[in-house]
Amino acid sequence: MSEALRTDLYQLTMMQAYWKSGHNPEATFDYFVRKIPAGSYLVTAGLTFVLDYIEKLHFEDDDLEYLETQGFDERFLDVLRGFRFAGDILAMPEGSIAFPLEPIIRVTAPIMEAQLVETFILNKMNFSTLIATKAARVVHAARGRGIAEFGLRRAQGDGHLEATRATYIGGCDSTSNVLAGKNLGIPVSGTMAHSFVTSFDHEIDSFRAYAEAFPKKCFLLIDTYDSIEGAKKAAIVGKELEKKGERLLGVRLDSGDLAELSIQVRKILDKAELDYVRIVASGDLNELKIDKLMSRGAEIDLFGVGTELVTGRPSPALDGIYKLSDVVEHGRHIPKMKLSEETVKATLPGKKLVWRVVEKNEFIKDIISLENESPDNAVPLLEMAIKNGKVVCDIPSLDEIKQRVRGNLSRLPEKYRKLEDAPVYPVEFSPGLIELREKIVDRIRKEELRLK
Repeated sequence: MSEALRTDLYQLTMMQAYWKSGHNPEATFDYFVRKIPAGSYLVTAGLTFVLDYIEKLHFEDDDLEYLETQGFDERFLDVLRGFRFAGDILAMPEGSIAFPLEPIIRVTAPIMEAQLVETFILNKMNFSTLIATKAARVVHAARGRGIAEFGLRRAQGDGHLEATRATYIGGCDSTSNVLAGKNLGIPVSGTMAHSFVTSFDHEIDSFRAYAEAFPKKCFLLIDTYDSIEGAKKAAIVGKELEKKGERLLGVRLDSGDLAELSIQVRKILDKAELDYVRIVASGDLNELKIDKLMSRGAEIDLFGVGTELVTGRPSPALDGIYKLSDVVEHGRHIPKMKLSEETVKATLPGKKLVWRVVEKNEFIKDIISLENESPDNAVPLLEMAIKNGKVVCDIPSLDEIKQRVRGNLSRLPEKYRKLEDAPVYPVEFSPGLIELREKIVDRIRKEELRLK
C-alpha cells in the first residue's frame, strides 16, 4: 500500500505550482532541531523508517483518484503517476548524538521531490528522536538498574510500536508491549495487575495461583493492600517455589514511598534467604523521580516506566524542522536561508556538513561547516544514506543501534548528561559558514527588505 499521501496538503499544492511554473531546480533541505526539550543532547531515531519510505515512495491509482477530487490538475497527476525519488540523502546514523542547529538529515533532489518527503521525515524523526532521548535520560537516572517500558496503554494510538522501538534504542531493556515483542524482537516483561490480586479471596491465594501458572517467570505485585504484609506473603510463596526447584523472580511496588518501602522489602526478602529476588518499582515514574529514589538509597533493581516514557512528557513534541538551504540554477549554487524577527527562527544557508572533535575517546565540540570545508582533527557525522534514490547504507538491527547509543553516550562528558542544569554542548560554525551567512543576511536586507 502506498504511503504517498502521508503528507500535508501544501506539499502537493507546492509541487503542482513548481510543475506549473516549470520551476524544479535541484534543492537541498536540512532536517535539524532548534532547541532540546530537556538536557543538552538528542539521541537520533527514526531514520530506518525514512529510508524505507523514500526508497518505496510512489503514487497508486487510488491516490491519484482522490487527489483529482481535490482539484489537482490531471496533467500534474500524470506526472505523479511516474513519481520516484531520485535524489541523495546524507544523514547521521540512527542512534547518533546530535545537538541544536546541526543538520541530522540533508536531502538533495529536484525541489518537487525534496518537498514531498518533508512531512514524513518530520513525522518520524521528531517523534522517535523525542522518545529515544527521553529513554536515554531515564536509563541514565537509573544508574545501571534496568528499565522496563510499560507505556502501551498510554501511548499515542498506533504510535505505540514506534514509541516502544525508540525506548529500546534509548536503552530500555524490555517492554510490556507484546506486539512489539513479536514484530520487533524486543524482550517482553510484565507482572500482574491489582485486579488479579483482588479477584481472589485472599492476597496469598492470588500469589500461589500465579506461581502455579508461571513457576519460572513469577513476579508478584505486593502493594494491593499493604506492601510490607504483601512482601511477607511473597516470601512465603518464594520459599514454596524453592521446594519445587523453582525461584521467585521478583516483587513489584507500585505505590507509596518507594525508596523506604524497597529498603524494608529487601530486608524481609533477605531474612527469608531470598536475596536473589529482585524488587521492581513502578507508578508514574520519570527520570527525575528515579534519580531521587537512587539518591535516597532505594533498593530497587528494575524500574517500570510507562506514560512519561512513551509520550515524552512533559514535552508533547520535538521542535524539529526542515528548511531549504541551497538551490542550483543554471549550474550555480544559490544559498538560501530564512530570516526572521525571532533570531532563533533564522536558518543556516548553504550545503553543510557536521563534524565532531574527539579527544581521548571523549566528545569535545561539534562544527557545522560548508560542504567544501574540512575542519582539522574532526570526524564527519553525516554519511551517505541514499544515492540516486536507492538506499546505499547498511540498515543496522535494533540491538546494533542500541549499542551505538550506549557507545556514543559513554563518550559524551558526564556534565552534558546531567538531568538538570546541563551546560550547552559547544557547536561552532566554520569561518566559511559565518562569512556566507553574513553575506546572505546582507543581501536579503538590501534586496527583500530594502534596507541599506
